[in-house]
Amino acid sequence: MDIYGTIGPACADRRSLMEMFRQGMTGIRLNLSHTGLSACREWTDQIRTAAEAVGVRPQLLVDLQGPELRIGSLKAPLKLQEKERIILKSHKGKTLEEEGTVLIPEEFFSVSEAEQQILLDDGKILLHVEEAAAEQIICTVRRGGILTSRKSIAIPGVELKLPTLTESDRENIRKAKEHGVTGVMLPFVRSYRDLQNLKQELMDADAEELKIFAKIETMEGVKNLRSFLAYADQIVIARGDLGNSMPLWELPPVQAEIASVCRDRRKPFMVVTQMLASMENSRVPTRAEVSDIFQAVIQGASSVMVTGETASGKYPLEAMKYLCRTVESAQRYLRCK
Repeated sequence: MDIYGTIGPACADRRSLMEMFRQGMTGIRLNLSHTGLSACREWTDQIRTAAEAVGVRPQLLVDLQGPELRIGSLKAPLKLQEKERIILKSHKGKTLEEEGTVLIPEEFFSVSEAEQQILLDDGKILLHVEEAAAEQIICTVRRGGILTSRKSIAIPGVELKLPTLTESDRENIRKAKEHGVTGVMLPFVRSYRDLQNLKQELMDADAEELKIFAKIETMEGVKNLRSFLAYADQIVIARGDLGNSMPLWELPPVQAEIASVCRDRRKPFMVVTQMLASMENSRVPTRAEVSDIFQAVIQGASSVMVTGETASGKYPLEAMKYLCRTVESAQRYLRCK
């Protein structure tokens, strides 16, 4: 079974990466939503040298931008309080927000209307639309929090038609092999056409051997899953944005259904997002978190992954230890059944 961490400032030194590989990490994810491979040469070199030092041949997955929408840059983290009013404006041609304003992609203005909900940062922050116009959306904060630059934004139940790949995605694919990339994660897969487009881009870059990881993050992806299984090497149950597409209590049965389809078709699948979220600030996970990891293995997952826990959390080494040990516990249980 593959066990992935995510590289970021918290673990991007050789010593930390070596220890994570020693714990049992088999691969690592590099999130390209905010950067490009050219700017990450030091990190990709560190991954390679750390793995070689402990005798591991690492898998390196790059997580593309894909058809994902994010807010613009903020001057500083923004504290949003319940009942506070906030204005959303298009960030086209802008780089910083105005007072009391957050910049968002212009694609939202054609589908926004009063009484909708808008989710920010994987649903951590909830806005209620009071007024929607062609140039701005006036919202009330229903669930507050600290908002930072380039976080995700979504309207539950609304599917936006966006191109499969961005120009930065294409540039990163062209550079993938020279950085030791072994697999490409495509966000928000909606149909087999998205995966066909990615495969063609890999072929054009002479990188067709890279594995394709199809991230399921919308109900459109869930609905069309069976039709594009053959076009992916592995399915990713990406519970962050997927959880924005439904009431959260419906997410566990959707995860179970995706796992069942993948098992029936013998398609490997990964479970990711908030597996050890509390460990971004705590040395010890919750009982629910280790049970979640255990359940993913029991459902037949071929791989599991942590993200912010190792990329930006306070205890990346401890998080990897708990992830690996819990996977081992689940595998022992399965062998003894």
